[in-house]
Amino acid sequence: MPEHDLTTAGATEDLPLLRDAAREAGVIAMRYFGNSPQVWMKGGTSPVSEADHAADAYLRETLLAARPDYGWLSEETVDDPVRLSARRTFVVDPIDGTRGFLEGQRTWCVSVAVVEHGRTLAGVLECPAMEETYWALPGQGAFRNGKRIAVRKLAETAEISGLKQLTDLMPAEWQARLKRAPYSPSLAYRLAMIANG
Repeated sequence: MPEHDLTTAGATEDLPLLRDAAREAGVIAMRYFGNSPQVWMKGGTSPVSEADHAADAYLRETLLAARPDYGWLSEETVDDPVRLSARRTFVVDPIDGTRGFLEGQRTWCVSVAVVEHGRTLAGVLECPAMEETYWALPGQGAFRNGKRIAVRKLAETAEISGLKQLTDLMPAEWQARLKRAPYSPSLAYRLAMIANG
């Protein structure tokens, strides 16, 4: 059986687990959304909240209980090098876009994936404040709320989301072709918006 088929079979088995766990982690995070959760700074400039920790704890407990032989890598958990010997690893950001989450912006998400030998096998973004769920499998496409999505064809103008200070540094002819889009604090959500056209 080709490697792609083995990978796809394993990814298909993990997808329901990822979707269910991400959905419940989103429910947990929503309990804190707009309610001034306790916040700490990590690395001096990056906020982390009790919502991040609660969602992370749920995801770790649920996912590793279902797949105890998988490794674990999370933005909110101290890295354990044991994951390097696991065939597959859960890669998690319990709240991607924490700063925006804390500011009441809705474009944050729970990001969960399974990776094998550096290759993503299945990924889920649960965006509860936007009532959106994205998932993708290699060779099977990407989906938003159950419907297949696709990037759109390039147009004469490009819509971008990013820091105005950076786009202001672009040459004038590039700036003239840009249409400003609202900034999203979640990198994963910005990538999902691109995949969604």
